[in-house]
Amino acid sequence: MLTLEWESEGLQTVGIVVIIFASLKLLHLLGLIDFSEDTVEDEMEMATVRHRPEALELLEAQSKFTKKELQILYRGFKNECPSGVVNEETFKEIYSQFFPQGDSTTYAHFLFNAFDTDHNGSVSFEDFVMGLSILLRGTVQEKLNWAFNLYDINKDGYITKEEMLDIMKAIYDMMGKCTYPVLKEDAPRQHVETFFQKMDKNKDGVVTIDEFIDSCQK
Repeated sequence: MLTLEWESEGLQTVGIVVIIFASLKLLHLLGLIDFSEDTVEDEMEMATVRHRPEALELLEAQSKFTKKELQILYRGFKNECPSGVVNEETFKEIYSQFFPQGDSTTYAHFLFNAFDTDHNGSVSFEDFVMGLSILLRGTVQEKLNWAFNLYDINKDGYITKEEMLDIMKAIYDMMGKCTYPVLKEDAPRQHVETFFQKMDKNKDGVVTIDEFIDSCQK
């Protein structure tokens, strides 16, 4: 698990923890993680997804979910998102419920962009499954690649101090006043400086994917 050893007690690894925890909450709110024993009604509902057997078989091969899990996920996804996609506003609404004490708008925007891998303004079932597959069951390398993509806001292959500061501010805005001890206003910038001291090995002002993964693995 990624650990950045930040100075403020209680906020270590908050970025990755929030990603995974919020993703689980997102699944719960969308009704996608009910893996109880199937009733007759469940079996009938699961039959409605069999019009896409090739797609499910492909996702089973590409992801770390079983076919049964994918059927249940797809059933819930279609029940909650009849259009077959989740837009950014849906993400923001869900996260506003999850973090009522703060403003999760900006963080939800960044997280949505990380799931929207083809950058078409919506997250399909396939996008969602592949992202969750990495977050919940991926290797350390896969999770770090995903985290780097989240922090690399403009997707140019580098994390700048400005990008990392935007992410840190978004996390603190989302957490609101529930942190302990209470954070100082300059805490996000201090954490960014600490981050770059640890990861920017050649001191060129940006962090590459190799620097990011190498530092995190150590």
